[in-house]
Amino acid sequence: MHLFDGLHRLTDNGGEVLITIMVISTIMWTFIVERYIYLYFIHPRRLRQHVDNWSSRQEHSSWMARNLREGLIGEINASLQKNLLLIQTLVAVLPLLGLLGTVTGMISTFEVMMVFGTGNTRGMSSGISQALITTAAGLVTSLSGLYFSSQLQAQAETETNRITGLLD
Repeated sequence: MHLFDGLHRLTDNGGEVLITIMVISTIMWTFIVERYIYLYFIHPRRLRQHVDNWSSRQEHSSWMARNLREGLIGEINASLQKNLLLIQTLVAVLPLLGLLGTVTGMISTFEVMMVFGTGNTRGMSSGISQALITTAAGLVTSLSGLYFSSQLQAQAETETNRITGLLD
C-alpha cells in the first residue's frame, strides 16, 4: 500500500502534466521494448529466410537479381527502422512536457503570491514542487529514451550494413 500512496502523492504534486509525461513515457518504453524484441527474436529468423531465398537463386548478377537484392535490403532496413522515428519524436517531446509542467507550476506559485502575498509558503511550495517534479520527470525519461533510441538506431544501421554483405 505504501507504494501506491507514494505514487498518488507524486501525481498529486506533479499535476496533470506529470500524468501526461508518465503516459507518453510508457508509450515510448513500449515501442523501445518492441524494437528490442524484434531485433533479438524476430529479425534473425526473417533474415535467415531472406538469405536462404537469395542463396537458392541460380544467378545473382542480372539486372533483375540486383533489383531483387536491393528490394530485399530495403525491406529489411525498413523493418529495422520501424518506429525509431516515433521513439525519437517522443524523446524530443518529453522535455518539452517537463518545461510545460515548470511553467504551470510557476503560474500556480504566482497565483498564490498574488492572492496571499509571500506569507503563504505552503501554497507557494505546491507550485514550486509541481515545477520541479515535472521538469525532472521530463528530463529523466527523455535522457533514458535518448540512450536506447540511439543504441537502437546504431544497431539498425550496423545490421543493414551486415545484411548488404550477406546478400552478395
